[in-house]
Amino acid sequence: MAAVQVAGSLPGEPTREVPREPPPPEQSSGFRCLSARLCALRPDDSSSARTEIHLLFDQLISENYSEGGGVAPEDVSTLLVQACRLVPLNQNHLVSKVSQLIHHLLNRLQVIVDEQNLDFLLAYAISALQQCNSWTHMEILQALAALVYCNGSKCQKYLPDLLGKSGILMKLSDLAQPDPEVRRAAVHCMANLCLSVPGQPYLEEPYPNICFQAFLTTLQSPKSSDMDDITFCMLLQNALKGIQSLLNGGKMKLTQTEELGALLAVLKKSMFHGLPGLNIELPTVLYPTPLPQYDGRPPVRPQQSESSASGPTANKKKKSKVKSKKIQQGEEEEEESSGEREVARVPSSGREHVHEGKAPCSSPLGGQSLPVEGSAAGKDRVSPPFRSASWKRVSSSESDYSDAEGGMQSKMRSYQAKVRQGALACFLSTIKSIEKKVLYGYWSAFVPDTPELGSPQSVSLMTLTLKDPSPKTRACALQVLSAILEGSKQFLSVAEDTSDHRRAFTPFSVMIASSIRELHRCLLLALVAESSSQTLTQIIKCLANLVSNSPYNRLKLSLLTKVWNQIKPYIRHKDVNVRVSSFTLLGAIVSTHAPLPEVQLLLQQPCSSGFNNSNSATPHLSTPDWWKKAPSGPFLEEASVSSPKGTSEPCWLIRLCISTVVLPKEDSCSGSDAGCAAGSTYEPSPMRLEALQVLAHLARGYFSMAQVYLMELGEVICKCMGEADPSIQLHGAKLLEELGTGLIQQYKPDSSIASDQRVPVSLVVMFWTMMLNGPLPRALQNSEHPTLQASACDALSSILPEAFSSLPSDRQILCITMLLGLNDSKNRLVKAATSRALGVYVLFPCLRQDVIFVADTANAILMSLQDKSLNVRAKAAWSLGNLTDTLIVNMETPDPSFQEEFSGLLLLKMLRSAIEASRDKDKVKSNAVRALGNLLHFLQPSHIEKPRFAEIIEESIQALISTVLIEAAMKVRWNACYAMGNVFKNPALPLGTAPWTSQAYNALTSVVTSCKNFKVRIRSATALSIPSKREHYGSVDQYVQIWNALVTALQKSEDTTDFLEFKYCASLRTQICQALIHLLSLASASDLPCIRETLELNGDMVQSFILQFLKSGTEGEDTGAPHNLHERDQLVRTALEHISSIQALAGDTAKRAIMGFLEDILTIYCDLSGSQVALPGLTTHR
Repeated sequence: MAAVQVAGSLPGEPTREVPREPPPPEQSSGFRCLSARLCALRPDDSSSARTEIHLLFDQLISENYSEGGGVAPEDVSTLLVQACRLVPLNQNHLVSKVSQLIHHLLNRLQVIVDEQNLDFLLAYAISALQQCNSWTHMEILQALAALVYCNGSKCQKYLPDLLGKSGILMKLSDLAQPDPEVRRAAVHCMANLCLSVPGQPYLEEPYPNICFQAFLTTLQSPKSSDMDDITFCMLLQNALKGIQSLLNGGKMKLTQTEELGALLAVLKKSMFHGLPGLNIELPTVLYPTPLPQYDGRPPVRPQQSESSASGPTANKKKKSKVKSKKIQQGEEEEEESSGEREVARVPSSGREHVHEGKAPCSSPLGGQSLPVEGSAAGKDRVSPPFRSASWKRVSSSESDYSDAEGGMQSKMRSYQAKVRQGALACFLSTIKSIEKKVLYGYWSAFVPDTPELGSPQSVSLMTLTLKDPSPKTRACALQVLSAILEGSKQFLSVAEDTSDHRRAFTPFSVMIASSIRELHRCLLLALVAESSSQTLTQIIKCLANLVSNSPYNRLKLSLLTKVWNQIKPYIRHKDVNVRVSSFTLLGAIVSTHAPLPEVQLLLQQPCSSGFNNSNSATPHLSTPDWWKKAPSGPFLEEASVSSPKGTSEPCWLIRLCISTVVLPKEDSCSGSDAGCAAGSTYEPSPMRLEALQVLAHLARGYFSMAQVYLMELGEVICKCMGEADPSIQLHGAKLLEELGTGLIQQYKPDSSIASDQRVPVSLVVMFWTMMLNGPLPRALQNSEHPTLQASACDALSSILPEAFSSLPSDRQILCITMLLGLNDSKNRLVKAATSRALGVYVLFPCLRQDVIFVADTANAILMSLQDKSLNVRAKAAWSLGNLTDTLIVNMETPDPSFQEEFSGLLLLKMLRSAIEASRDKDKVKSNAVRALGNLLHFLQPSHIEKPRFAEIIEESIQALISTVLIEAAMKVRWNACYAMGNVFKNPALPLGTAPWTSQAYNALTSVVTSCKNFKVRIRSATALSIPSKREHYGSVDQYVQIWNALVTALQKSEDTTDFLEFKYCASLRTQICQALIHLLSLASASDLPCIRETLELNGDMVQSFILQFLKSGTEGEDTGAPHNLHERDQLVRTALEHISSIQALAGDTAKRAIMGFLEDILTIYCDLSGSQVALPGLTTHR
């Protein structure tokens, strides 16, 4: 069951939760007696009976019900039905009184009426509205609102009477309704009808749309002259609550531009409802446009102190959402007025001056918005962590109005603030219900842009953040802005302002860059001005979202530097949530587009820079010997070479994070440190987790700085993984994985890191020895926390191969044994991580020639390929592909012992499993076909000649052929073509004579001429150029079919409708040209006539592309084509020499024509390149 909303309550207060079934209660004796007396009555129209009923109703309403009341919901429903039966509809006073009783009991006892009794009570209420005098309508509507709350799906048969064309609620909520309170109550009923309950049916069409249009009309309508301001605020809140319920229920799809634009227009109006010093006018519909809209405000007068960072003209249509109970209004009003402040813009300078008073943290925004973390954190009011005497606090005694006037004004401000909060919460629901690409069409309407010189700034969400006197509203605006920024990376990626644009127009990229700059400026202003800890937390989170999505590599420098310097003091804020969000922001800075030169410089700043606040809650870092305060391990002395020396501080942020994780706090937990466990000497857990995440980001993006602290970070990891808190252990394991990955990246063959700048292998061995002698093995065996086990497996797979071979043999055995053992885990996360780790280990040079290890790994992987979990099978297939790569590497070594010792039965099992996996989902299939190609390449003559292999080979190749041709993911088809090329590399297979030869070539030629994806075409052309002998291409017809397909593919190499494929055109032509030249270099006399026919038709086209091939380098992916121009030249010469050596048939002129074709190519190429190269002796063979 759910709570019932009071008819007059505001849709923005925390909604009452669904009540629990009351414990076997002692029923309130008063309720029992009164209920029994009421049930004993029979309908009687006498005056005495009416008096008795009046008295009973009054007693029931005045009864003091404790929480839950000890009253069963079914007893309440039964009593209400009986009460309605006793009251005829011609008794207006009794109808009014029974309506009050329904409203009071359902709200006070938090009861949802069951469907059977609801049916009767709804029919009664609707009849009462239709038949009773209008003065009773207010009470009846309150009762109706309580009845339908969370019961919308059970009211379907009454919806025509309520919401039809002549429905009672439609009439009473109409603009023509003379009584404003009745109109508000009718809208409230509609809002409650729209409130959906998860798992229950929703309102049937067309009623959701009818309600939406009614709410929208309400929000668009100005305040009537007979409606007081507070009633108008409540009307707007109810309409906003209704729209939000429709959006949250998922039924409203805002697909029409007009519909969405109309909603956004009224939301923008309502967002600023009652904001001091600001009136705005907007059209009824906003349209998507990259330009700021409807900014026709008059110039700002300098003497107006409240000409805020906004400024249109005048409006009376607003809206809101959020419901609240009247009994809490006093507290809310006091809270909203206590955080007042104003931001005045000085037009001449464009700078903002903020005057603020106390701003206590408000509670989270009901259930309608993203929760503001750490509500407990608002107990302490903390002044901003900077030194300033310019913050003016205004006491209520300085006001110009009396206490009574002040009370009314305070109440009015509270209601207006709730409208703004409701509009923001509704906007948040709107954002979640539409696609981001649609939302970003309205970016300029809600996100600020740098104002033109002398003109006011556009009204935006930042106007509320900087100007709204309510800290709760400011927090709501920041939540909405965060939701807009979340996932905006692709949209913002077009921003660019690295050069000065002096053009007749402003490019869109510059406009977006300007908007990003203004967001930075305004959020940093808000950061300095804010005193509410909860709102401060939201500002920092919003900054983190902005930083994560902004393309700083395309923007002018200094944006991040300003954020960095402003956030430093808040790392030591008294409120734990502010400190946690500060670390989140630092993590966003060091992870965005890493590595950025600007961030690199910031990391190298002196550690004391920016830490001027003495009100610290984190450990001080004052001396270079800071680490010695922490427990030291035996490795610190041995590895002192890696530690910072003297007074140089390579990275103050790493020091800060390490101290936050491992050093005791300097002061006791404050009341706001909600995450601080009793008796804990460390920082609260959220702080430590964020610090570990920042360390992980640094290890990923700025490893050159993290490597200086390698052994210290190893100690931190050991400490974290040895703690009892699984989340600390997990983050320690993640940090270990990042460090391991960074070390591997340094030693990759294509690494640009100089050898003397790399971490020495000996130190890496020391690091991993410390890990394996520490708590890492225990984490691997901790079956109570499978996520930690999986993360530890991932960490173990990040060992540098060069270091693994130097580990003590018992540590190597430990790693292998634990991974093979964990492969039997029943947990899918652990099994997937283990399968992947084994796939990494099997590539290690020191393990890949160990037949026993490779065989054990193969058996473990084959077992995981049978798992029910797709993720496990996908990881196992990837590992199987790696294992088969190892087989190929071993095959290429001079020592044949590995091939001889590797079990033929195991090869059969691997082939069968790979065939089965090639029929699985795409995630599994892509690596399964890779494994098939490697296995068929690896097969030795001794295997192929055995009868039991013949059938499996045929089946394997058929699996590859079908995968090449199916409409699967392009990665799958690319891998299948690659695998087919691997098959062609095995000289022991009967390529050219086997029945499957023509099928394989037909599949590849089909792909090279018609596949939409050019990378797949390139790979198929590569496969067609692999066979090294003419007989491998089969018959003349087969050879000619391949030749003609490649010529056709060359003709169609630019035919695509996908713009993204054009960048691969040159690579495709390069590979096709190489394949054609390769075919010419193998051609036989029988092939020449057909080749000549093709050249007679398409010779000019082929010649032009081959000349391009000779002159230019490849683009796109590396296909194995020769990059050296001399090598390409030599390919053509080799083909020419081969053709000239062929003994042509008598009277055949094809040879002469083909030689002439090749000679012309070389001649033209030599002329273009300016070289004089003779073609000696070739013409004599014509």
